[in-house]
Amino acid sequence: MNFTKRAILKLAVAATLLGSPAAFAQDKGTVGISMPTKSSARWISDGESMVKQFTEAGYATDLQYAEDDIPNQLNQIENMITKGVNVLVIAAIDGTTLSNALENAAASGIKVIAYDRLIRESGDVSYYATFDNFKVGVQQAESLVKGLKERFPDVKPWNVELFGGSPDDNNAFFFYNGAMSVLQPMIDAGEIAIPSGQMGMDVVGTLRWDGAVAQARMDNLLSANYGDKVLHGALSPYDGLSIGILSSLKGVGYGSGDLAMPIVTGQDAEIPSVKSMIAGEQYSTVFKDTRELARVTVGMVEALLTGTEPEINDTTTYDNGVKVVPSYLLEPVSVDASNYEEVLVGSGYYTADQLK
Repeated sequence: MNFTKRAILKLAVAATLLGSPAAFAQDKGTVGISMPTKSSARWISDGESMVKQFTEAGYATDLQYAEDDIPNQLNQIENMITKGVNVLVIAAIDGTTLSNALENAAASGIKVIAYDRLIRESGDVSYYATFDNFKVGVQQAESLVKGLKERFPDVKPWNVELFGGSPDDNNAFFFYNGAMSVLQPMIDAGEIAIPSGQMGMDVVGTLRWDGAVAQARMDNLLSANYGDKVLHGALSPYDGLSIGILSSLKGVGYGSGDLAMPIVTGQDAEIPSVKSMIAGEQYSTVFKDTRELARVTVGMVEALLTGTEPEINDTTTYDNGVKVVPSYLLEPVSVDASNYEEVLVGSGYYTADQLK
């Protein structure tokens, strides 16, 4: 066997043993990916999209899920630093708890990209890849109003309750503020009423985006405020909360007989919620294409490791308390029963069979 054939054989054996294109990615580097939880299908999709695209771009990946446990995420990130990853991509559980870990990363020459959730109180964040989170809230509120007009055209004021996301997630405030930019003028004009009087993220926030907490809160809201009133809508910032809210509503008879289902919004286009929309329960969701977010993130990593300029379209919005983090904001898409096939199936994000 001549030298060339022996070399080819060795390469083939090595590829077989190492088992994936990522095996050759060590030459370009390793990306540590820290995701918050597998309890949301959305984060699973994010992780899969990034691993696929980083691998195709020639990088190895170390993907870890922290299951919404802050010490666990910190430990996973520290381990990635110790193992010598070249870049960290982090979707933080609590955006205020990572400063020390990121100082350690900076001391080791490891750059950090905040993924979808802003990391706060740290100067060691290079870039932020996310969606236009204020616009997400605007779209949720606009969809809520659209549904109220369709389902309850002869009612004024509409009775609505507000739900917010997790107070330790910076995005939750953008979602809420975006929604209130639409709803507050209608509340002030008497077109929308909030019978419980509960408003503001300090009151309506839902820690860890927990659907069971949202369900319990809706149970309490209904029993305390709706003995002689009918609920017409609920602003929900996330599909996991929406499912809990809908369970509470169905439990007291909404959606059956002559008691129409209130308009309930959402976000992330998770399969249970899309099926709920098709069934006429949840009214809408906001689709955020994780494939595109992964694409932008891969581009940021390439820029960090090659000294080129990344794709950025916002340098003013996301002040993390120490610095304004250069960001790329992707466009969210409002989805309801009228366009889910075009947006979700037509784009290849889901197959039609997945939504049956």
